Amino acid sequence: MKKKSTENSNHSKLKIIPLGGLEQIGMNITAFEYEDSIIVVDCGLSFPEDDMYGIDLVIPDVTYLKDNIDKVKGFFITHGHEDHIGAIPYVLKEVNVPIYATKLTMGIIDHKLTEHNLLSKVKRKVVKYGQHINLGCFRVEFIKTNHSIQDAAALAIYSPAGIVVHTGDFKVDYTPVFGDAIDLQRFGEIGKKGVLALMCDSTNAERPGFTMSEKTVGKTFETIFADHKNNRIIIATFASNVDRVQQIIDTAYKYGRKVVIEGRSMVNIISTAQELGYINIPDNTLIDIEELKNYPDEKTVLITTGSQGESMAALSRMASGIHRKITIKPNDTIVLSSNPIPGNEKAVSKIINELSMKGAEVIFQDVHVSGHACQEDIKLIYSLVKPKYAIPVHGEYRHLMAQAHIAEEIGIDKDHIFLLSSGDVLELDEDGAAVTGHVPVGDVMVDGLGVGDVGNIVLRDRQHLAEEGIIIVVLTLESGSGQVLAGPDIVSRGFVYVRGSESLMDEAKQVLNDTMDHCMDKNITDWGKIKSEIKDALGDFVWKETKRKPMIIPIIMEV
Repeated sequence: MKKKSTENSNHSKLKIIPLGGLEQIGMNITAFEYEDSIIVVDCGLSFPEDDMYGIDLVIPDVTYLKDNIDKVKGFFITHGHEDHIGAIPYVLKEVNVPIYATKLTMGIIDHKLTEHNLLSKVKRKVVKYGQHINLGCFRVEFIKTNHSIQDAAALAIYSPAGIVVHTGDFKVDYTPVFGDAIDLQRFGEIGKKGVLALMCDSTNAERPGFTMSEKTVGKTFETIFADHKNNRIIIATFASNVDRVQQIIDTAYKYGRKVVIEGRSMVNIISTAQELGYINIPDNTLIDIEELKNYPDEKTVLITTGSQGESMAALSRMASGIHRKITIKPNDTIVLSSNPIPGNEKAVSKIINELSMKGAEVIFQDVHVSGHACQEDIKLIYSLVKPKYAIPVHGEYRHLMAQAHIAEEIGIDKDHIFLLSSGDVLELDEDGAAVTGHVPVGDVMVDGLGVGDVGNIVLRDRQHLAEEGIIIVVLTLESGSGQVLAGPDIVSRGFVYVRGSESLMDEAKQVLNDTMDHCMDKNITDWGKIKSEIKDALGDFVWKETKRKPMIIPIIMEV
C-alpha cells in the first residue's frame, strides 16, 4: 500500500478528454493533458441536425482549452476531412497555437485559413511519417495509414504515463491507388514497447470482414465505362477522395474522354492535390465546363460533388434543373460513388428519383468502398498494438459498443474498455484508469458570420416559428390617458392564410377589443401587463379555434 502512495507522488496520471466526436459521426476533437501540458488531436465540425433551422455548421465548445490556454501546446491533425479539420479556423481565433499535420492535410487547412484571413497569424508545421514532435511533456509520432483521403496518419502519443495510440480514421489497404500501404510494422513495433491505451476508429465496427481496397472501385469504373460507350457519364463522389477522382480520370483517359470537375469543394481539393503532387492528371484531359459544348456527350465525364444529396451541391442543382451549365438528358449515365452517411438516406433517394425521372440511368451499387476499417481490420490493429486499455472513438454509441465487443473478443478485460461521452475526463496510468470528472462541452452553432450567437433559445424560437407561425398585434395608445387610438391590428405569418380566414380574424379582433376594454375598465396602464393580457386572451382564443399555438408578439406605440 505504502509503495503505491510514493509512486503516485512521483507520477501524475495522463488525462484523456474528448471535447467532441463521441456518440456522433463528426466534430472530432480530443485533449490529452499531463501536468502542465495539453495537446489536442483533430478539430472537426459536424453538420446540423434537421431541427437546427438555418444553422450552417456546428463546431465544438472549447471553453476547457480557453480556460487552460497557457497549457495548450498545439493541434495534431490526423487527416483532411471536415469532421477533423472543419472547426480549425473558428477555434484558432480563440486558441491560437501551432498546427502539425501531413502535407496534403496542411494544404487543405491552409486553404481554409486563407479564406478566414488567418494564414499569416497561425504557426503551421508539415510533418513527415516517422517524425517525432516534442511539445511539453508529450512526444507525438505520425504513422502512415490508409483512408479515403490521402496522407492520413495515426498518432503515437508518448507521455510520462505511457503510450497512447490514436488511429485517426483508417482502413487497411494493401494496394492503395497512391503511395504506400498502412505501416503495420510500426504499429507492431510500438505494440512491443507496451501501449497504455488504443483509441481506434469505430465507424465500421458493426461490419464483419475486411474493408475492400480502393483499387476495386477502379475495376467497377472500368466496367461502367466499357458498358456505356455512347453515354455521357456523370460521377458524384466525395470531394476529398482524391484517389477516387484519380481512378475516374485514369479510366476516362483510357477511353478517350475529357473530364470536367464541378463543385467548389471538389475544385479546391483537387487543385490543392495537384499542386502538391498527390494526383496525376494526363495532359489535355481536364477541360473547363465552358468547353463541354465543343465535345460530343459520349466523349465527356463530369466529376461532381453532391453524392450525399446536399441541396446546394452541384448534382442536386442538376437533378432539380437549376444548374446553370449542365442539363440532365435521357442519355446520361449517373454514378453515385459513395454510401449515404447516416441521416442522409432520404436526400440521396430523392436525388436518385429526380435523376431517374429525367430519363437518366443511375448506378449506385458497388461503386464505393469505405474508408474505415471493418471488424477484421480492427482486430488486426488490436493484436499488433496489444493495448492495456481500449477507448473506442469516432462513431455513434452503437459503433463504439460494437468495437467494445471486438476488444473483448481479442481478450481485453471488460473493465479496461471505456465507452466515454464527450466531456468525460479519463485519468489513466499503468496502475489504473477511471473517469474522474467532466468538463464543459457542447455544440456551438455557426449561422452565416455569427459564431455561437444562435443558442438553444433562438433555435427553440425558430422551431416554434417554423411549426406554429407568428401573430403580431399592433396598437397605438394615447400618452397620458392610455386610450386606444388605433388598432388593435393583427398581422400574421405562417399561421393561417388570412384571406381564407376572415371570420377567424374578425373574431380574434373582437377578442382583442374586449381585452382592451377590460384593461381600460381596470385602469391597467402598465405596458407589460397589457401585453400579457393580450397574449393570454388571444392565445386561448386561437388554441380553442385552431388547436395551434403561434408565437404572439404585441407591439404598443404611444402618441
